[in-house]
Amino acid sequence: MNPVVKDAHSRMDKSVESFRQEIAKIRTGKATTALLDGIRVDYYGTSTPLNQIGNVSVLDAHTLSITPWDKSVVAAVEKAIMASDLGLNPMSDGTNLKIPIPPLTGERRKDLVKLVKKLGEDAKVAIRNVRRDSNDHLKREEKEKKISEDELKHLEGETQKATDHHIAMIDEIIKHKEKEIMEI
Repeated sequence: MNPVVKDAHSRMDKSVESFRQEIAKIRTGKATTALLDGIRVDYYGTSTPLNQIGNVSVLDAHTLSITPWDKSVVAAVEKAIMASDLGLNPMSDGTNLKIPIPPLTGERRKDLVKLVKKLGEDAKVAIRNVRRDSNDHLKREEKEKKISEDELKHLEGETQKATDHHIAMIDEIIKHKEKEIMEI
């Protein structure tokens, strides 16, 4: 495989993976530790990811639990969760935090589906940008006589196949997440 096409594949894979991580943070009404991945806590003056401050676990389908390793940060963790845009209200017993995940309203579900579709469209744009960069690079190589015109057409076709494949993956992820969000 041509190095330019190989690089395009790799970059497209990264776009898909980035999209997967981004939508994992979107609340679906079920408790998941990925929901808290984006939360950072002020830990002795340093902004630290929540999962590095304590143990985050799922108690049941609608409750998360956080057990900080240092009990003095319970209040800071609680404050960080409340400051996030997740709409969660943690309850502290002094050493642990329990976070009930409230059910989503119909309107909120529709808003989340719109957000997922927007993020999906952004990911598709990123993939198309990779395709454009790859094709531009291949055209430069053809002008410099490093590859023939036939090779150029073949490699552009390979890049287009990769683009189509990755966009189909994004569409499948969107469809799955939309189903998950709309599930009551």
